[in-house]
Amino acid sequence: MRSLSWAESSAPSKRIRIASLPYAAPLRQLSLAIVGSQFPNKRGPDRRFEIAVCAPGDEVALVHEPKNRADQNAIMVLSERGVQMGYISADRTSLIHRVWREKRSIRAVFQEKTDWGAWVRVSLDGSEPALPSPIDIAERDESAADPDAGFWPDFIPPDE
Repeated sequence: MRSLSWAESSAPSKRIRIASLPYAAPLRQLSLAIVGSQFPNKRGPDRRFEIAVCAPGDEVALVHEPKNRADQNAIMVLSERGVQMGYISADRTSLIHRVWREKRSIRAVFQEKTDWGAWVRVSLDGSEPALPSPIDIAERDESAADPDAGFWPDFIPPDE
């Protein structure tokens, strides 16, 4: 339900009607991409190998890496064996840093591996992260796997 209120604009003769939206419930859980798995670790197993041996539900650690040359806000993802698997994508690190600044507990588990890296499931309120139900591959739309699905070539007129 919206409530409307009046506010003054920068022009003294104008008043602007502002709709205040209802309070949204805080985000509690989300899936985050692990990127950078194609790069080697300085020591220990390869990142892609570590992702391959992880099982859904395995605990992972999110570690701030302030001395990272590429991004001082980088958040490294470590498996339960302490091996780096990659990083949280840069567009989501501000959310994780905000939760840490608010002194809230974050828990994360491995969700699934992908061709480009992996997904982790993160709980922002300290609760156990709940994995989303897996999609049954047999029920997937076959056209989703076909890169040419929905492709319509340009019309080529017949030769005269």
